[in-house]
Amino acid sequence: MEIPFYLHPAKEKWLELIKRPNQTTIELAKKVQPILKDVKTYGNKALRKYTEQWDRIYLKDFQISKEEIDEAQKKTPETLKKALFEASENIKCFHQSQIYKESVVETMDGVRCWRKSLPIEKVGLYIPGGSAPLFSTVLMLGIPAQLAGCQDIVLCSPPDEQGKLSPVILYAAEMLGIKKIYKVGGAQAIAAMAYGTESIPSVYKIFGPGNTYVTKAKELIAQEGVAIDMPAGPSELAILADATATPAYVAADLLSQAEHGKDSQVLLISDQKKWSEQVVDHLKEQIAALPRKSIASEALKNSCVLIVKDLEEGMELINTYAPEHLIINCKNSQEWTDKVKNAGSVFLGNFSPESAGDYASGTNHTLPTSGHARAYSGLSVESFVKKITFQELSKKGLQNLSETIEIMAQAERLIAHQQSVTRRLKS
Repeated sequence: MEIPFYLHPAKEKWLELIKRPNQTTIELAKKVQPILKDVKTYGNKALRKYTEQWDRIYLKDFQISKEEIDEAQKKTPETLKKALFEASENIKCFHQSQIYKESVVETMDGVRCWRKSLPIEKVGLYIPGGSAPLFSTVLMLGIPAQLAGCQDIVLCSPPDEQGKLSPVILYAAEMLGIKKIYKVGGAQAIAAMAYGTESIPSVYKIFGPGNTYVTKAKELIAQEGVAIDMPAGPSELAILADATATPAYVAADLLSQAEHGKDSQVLLISDQKKWSEQVVDHLKEQIAALPRKSIASEALKNSCVLIVKDLEEGMELINTYAPEHLIINCKNSQEWTDKVKNAGSVFLGNFSPESAGDYASGTNHTLPTSGHARAYSGLSVESFVKKITFQELSKKGLQNLSETIEIMAQAERLIAHQQSVTRRLKS
C-alpha cells in the first residue's frame, strides 16, 4: 500500500498535488457519443448489444417482473429490511423539512408576485451496480422524488452476469413503491432514459451517480435538453484533522471512500506530521483485512497526505479542492464550519463517520464531485421540483408601474413592449 506524503507543499503546487485521476473529456466523449447515438437510433436493439458487451448477458426483456420482486423480498435478510426502514425514516424526516410554501409578495401597491413549486413529472433514477450495488442510492433518490410529488419514476441499474439485479435494490425500490424498474446500466441506461426506447420511457430529468462513462453520458444528454442533477463522478473525501482526532478512526474514514473504486480519491490534511504518520500505519494495518483491498490500494495511489503549517492553511486548501465529502475532525470542530466555502457534505467531530451520511443520518449522499461543489449543491427535494413564478397586477398596479415599464422598453427599443402597457392605459 502506498499513499504519497507531502510536507508543507507550496501553494503554487496545490493544484498539481490534488488533481483528480480522471480520463480526459475528449477521450470519454469519443467513447460515449456512439453509445448515445445507437440507443437513440435503434432503441432496445442497441441496449441488448451493449448489455451483452459490457454486462456479459443477453436480455430479451429489460423490465423487472413481479416474480423477481417477490424473489427479492425473500432474499433480503430481515435485519437489512429493518436497517433500510430506519434509514428511510431518517431520510424522509430530513428531506420533509425542505418543503415549504412560499409567500405572496406585493412588490408595490397593486402588484402581487409569487412562486409555486411543481414536481418534475417524469424523472429517471440511475442506481450503480457492479461489484458494489448501491441500494442506499435508491432511498437517496426515490424518497425526495416522492416527497416532491413526481408522478412517473423510472429506475435503471446494471444486471449481473445472470441477468439479475441486486435483491436489495429491488426490495428498496418496492418499499418506496417504484414500479418501473429496468435491468440496464452504463451510458446506455442514460441514453434510454433520455430518448426512450420500445421498453423504457423517456424522462425530463436524470439523477444518480455513476462511473466516468455514466457521468459523461449525463453531461452529453444535458447538451441536448434533458436535465441532469449534477456532475457526479468517482467518490472523494478530504479530512481536516489535528492531534485530538483518533488515528484509527481517521484511517477507517479514508478507506471507507477509497474502497468505492480505483478512481476514488482521499486526502488527509493536517498540521501534525508524527500524528499523520500514525494514521498511515493504521491504514496499512486496516487495509490488509478489507475484501476490496486491491481497489482501495489503487485509490490510495491517487490520494495523499498533506502536512500544512496550520489548520487555517488546511481549510484554504480544502476550499480550493472543493471535496464531495469533508470530515472536520479536530478540536472544536463546530468552530470551523463558518470557514467551509466549498464542500458537498460535511461531517464534524470524532464520532461522525462519512458512512453515516452515506446510509442513514438523513442527509443525501448524492453529491457534486470533481470540484463541482464550488457551484453545485447535494441532492434535495428542490432538485425534483421546478419553480413557476406568477404575477397579478390590478388597474392601479399597472398605473403605478407603467412609467417604469415604458421608459425601460423605449430605452431597449422594444416598442411593442411599451405599447402593451400604453394601450391598456388609454382604454
